[in-house]
Amino acid sequence: MTIEELRNKLKEAMKSSDEVRVRTLRLLISNVKNEEIEKGEQLTEEEFTEVVLREVKRRKEAIEMYEKAQRKDLADEERKELKVLEEFLPQQLSIDEIRSLAIEAIESVGASGPKDLGKVMSVLMPKLRGRADGKMVNKIVREFLER
Repeated sequence: MTIEELRNKLKEAMKSSDEVRVRTLRLLISNVKNEEIEKGEQLTEEEFTEVVLREVKRRKEAIEMYEKAQRKDLADEERKELKVLEEFLPQQLSIDEIRSLAIEAIESVGASGPKDLGKVMSVLMPKLRGRADGKMVNKIVREFLER
């Protein structure tokens, strides 16, 4: 995804008066531009996904904090922004697909218990980058290793 494509999506959102989408796209464009300036060239698809993932993670953390503070209104706004950002992520894997890949990773490193979690995650996460939530992957791997 290029800055120009994001700007076109921003124009569409402005025409449809979708304030949440406009706000979220402006922030994403800003973050992508900052990364490109830092790098000195246009971002690759993988680097773009990394930027989106950082923003998704921020939204999830904010939702969690707002819910703890019982600020449902703010949590709902963050959820709306999260939904917009998720459009720019690759197709997410199903639980079954993650389980299958987790089993392969466990077998490939010869993991035998919870102490091997780090080894498994270091092999598994590069394959799942942007396609699965790290916390969920960690939980699935733990379940297999604790058996």
